[in-house]
Amino acid sequence: MQEKGTVFDFKESEGDWFDFFESHVDMENEKIIYDDPKPGTGRACFRSTTPFIAAKMAERKKKHEFVLNTKSKAMERIVYLEEISPEEQQKFNDDMYDYAITGWERFFDAEGNALECTRENKLKLAKVPVFDRFMARCLEIQMNGLAEQKVVIEKNSKKP
Repeated sequence: MQEKGTVFDFKESEGDWFDFFESHVDMENEKIIYDDPKPGTGRACFRSTTPFIAAKMAERKKKHEFVLNTKSKAMERIVYLEEISPEEQQKFNDDMYDYAITGWERFFDAEGNALECTRENKLKLAKVPVFDRFMARCLEIQMNGLAEQKVVIEKNSKKP
């Protein structure tokens, strides 16, 4: 007899698909205004950058230092990450964009040629303000969704 239950696939998710939407900055209110997606526009797939950032932070070297606590007058050990060069920061950002964007459909260049989802094109698109705002908003939606899921799970796991 086979038991029934919940199956989890531990393979890395390619992410969530979002229909492309335009945005603009309202200079009067200093807010970003997001439009609704229009039918027939492209769409892109993004995955959360949280695992990528966590892995990269774990790789960075840590410094240890003793500083004086002015209240207790005791020396305390503090730990912080070493500074990275601007070149290393740029590589980190480029790698993060490449990690976060996992695919797209119906994206074209100025001549009407379909854009392939390559690292080079991902980095070019990340420099386009409207795409950068689109990507940031999609990642924000994902993060908010994860936070909401966590609250629901915690609520549901409490015993009555």
